[in-house]
Amino acid sequence: MAGKAVPHFHNEPGVPVITVGVKEFMCIGALPPFDHPHVFLDMGADSEIICQYCSTLYRYRAGLKADQAEPQACVWRDDARVAAE
Repeated sequence: MAGKAVPHFHNEPGVPVITVGVKEFMCIGALPPFDHPHVFLDMGADSEIICQYCSTLYRYRAGLKADQAEPQACVWRDDARVAAE
């Protein structure tokens, strides 16, 4: 995975489902400093997965890009990391 950023998503809005365009990603729960441990989730052949920490249901949709989600507000960008790039 070197050289490739893993998308991070959160559920600060408290929505029942977050639709994402990737099957491998990190869930952080809420926004820092109230986030849970950042867990790697891999849907494998499935199209849905539930985060074991926050119980957010993530659903895959092929039409979305890796940096997109519905709702889009659930995409998390580490601004410190982005500024360093």
